[in-house]
Amino acid sequence: MLVGDAFSNNTDLSAIEINRLDSNPLTVSKGRSYGRKFSGARPLLHLPYESRISPRASSVVSSPKAVTADELGRLDSLSQVSGVLGCQWGDEGKGKLVDILAKHFDIVARCQGGANAGHTIYNAEGKKFALHLVPSGILNEDTLCLIGNGVVVHLPGLFKEIDGLEANGVSCKGRILVSDRAHLLFDFHQTVDGLRESELAKSFIGTTKRGIGPCYSSKMIRNGIRVCDLRHMDTFRDKLDVLLSDAASRFKGFNYSNEMLNEEVEQYKRFADRLGPFIADTVHIVNDSIAQKKKILVEGGQATMLDIDFGTYPFVTSSSPSAGGICTGLGIAPRVLGDLIGVVKAYTTRVGSGPFPTELLCEAGEDLRKAGHEFGTTTGRPRRCGWLDIVALKFCCQINGFSSLNLTKLDVLSSLQEIRLGISYKTVYGTPITSFPADLSVLEQLQVEYEVLPGWQTDISGIRNYEELPLAAQRYVERIEELVGVPIHYIGVGPHRDALIYK
Repeated sequence: MLVGDAFSNNTDLSAIEINRLDSNPLTVSKGRSYGRKFSGARPLLHLPYESRISPRASSVVSSPKAVTADELGRLDSLSQVSGVLGCQWGDEGKGKLVDILAKHFDIVARCQGGANAGHTIYNAEGKKFALHLVPSGILNEDTLCLIGNGVVVHLPGLFKEIDGLEANGVSCKGRILVSDRAHLLFDFHQTVDGLRESELAKSFIGTTKRGIGPCYSSKMIRNGIRVCDLRHMDTFRDKLDVLLSDAASRFKGFNYSNEMLNEEVEQYKRFADRLGPFIADTVHIVNDSIAQKKKILVEGGQATMLDIDFGTYPFVTSSSPSAGGICTGLGIAPRVLGDLIGVVKAYTTRVGSGPFPTELLCEAGEDLRKAGHEFGTTTGRPRRCGWLDIVALKFCCQINGFSSLNLTKLDVLSSLQEIRLGISYKTVYGTPITSFPADLSVLEQLQVEYEVLPGWQTDISGIRNYEELPLAAQRYVERIEELVGVPIHYIGVGPHRDALIYK
């Protein structure tokens, strides 16, 4: 299947082969893996990774490059209220972009999720920070970091993060605000999360066991406890007793006692004193800041394919990591939202259970995992790896209305002789599937059609100018733009702050 006309007329297509998945296949046996069903042998490509690369593959390094006036103008021209959201199943590298953009904004705000988010960023000296609740703007000393009402907050975890930042010279005093409307996530929520997963047995969701789902459940059935309740410790004990008693009645493995209640109450009295200076009416602060023309950057946790409504339900998170979650999670009007930047890896990963149409269930997937260091920031679990899924990406772009994309980890693909893009789905009967399916049974059995593009087999981690990327790398980037219809403005070629190409 040749689709040479998909490229511009002046593009040399002599090295590009576009074909189907049934070219030189490897097979896996019948069975079910990570929630996917296979009827008969499923063809998979065994990739030529770094160990198989010709020693002639060379490294290309740009000369040091400052941000140009045009690039700086693009960053400064981002809307007053902008957002950075994930386009896949999380772990795309959102934190790095937020950290880079933060210097151009007055406020960086989290709007949903909890400590199940794991955002890894590096400071100017290359020191690594793993954040879970604190917004990724914290390394920029002029940025106010805000935890919105849509976030569920585990106070022991939050204080641990703050202590770690302070110990490494990052001042948090007066720079972090927590919404008085945010719900508190207790240790027992984490216990219940594990018990719930055990109940599900083979149908488990594969959560981080950080208590996120149970805490949002408490919120939705209206017996949750909010940050503002810490101001009323006279009634706090009774509210917590209701929560713990409910958990004990639901889960046989949860042992509740008065001693547990007393310990929790005493602990939260101490937490209330410490959290006091951080508590604020963030809805008022955000809207007042908008009225004062201050700039706000929203940092999404997880990603659209884990959205409670639009993701691969029930293998999803318990909040709305898509654009709609910004409004409900911060209390701002839809009309004030401006530029939304979608963050997408140059390939696809997923942690936990659930459908993954382009997953590589062979040695190639393991090689990709090692090359990309694909292990969860929050749990350390190995991530499942596969090709970039254009169908899922277009679905995410449709829902969120992204103005641009940040393509991350392009450097991880540098050792491949060829790279595949999953461009369309069809049923086992060959019928085209025109959109991303809601039905898990369809997702588990569909077939993916691929385009094959040549790799560049050159280290690009030192490149900072788009024009200096190998032609094959540029073709890969531009083909994604053509298929999705959204421009790629930022390209990640390494984990550090400076490893970013502006396009």
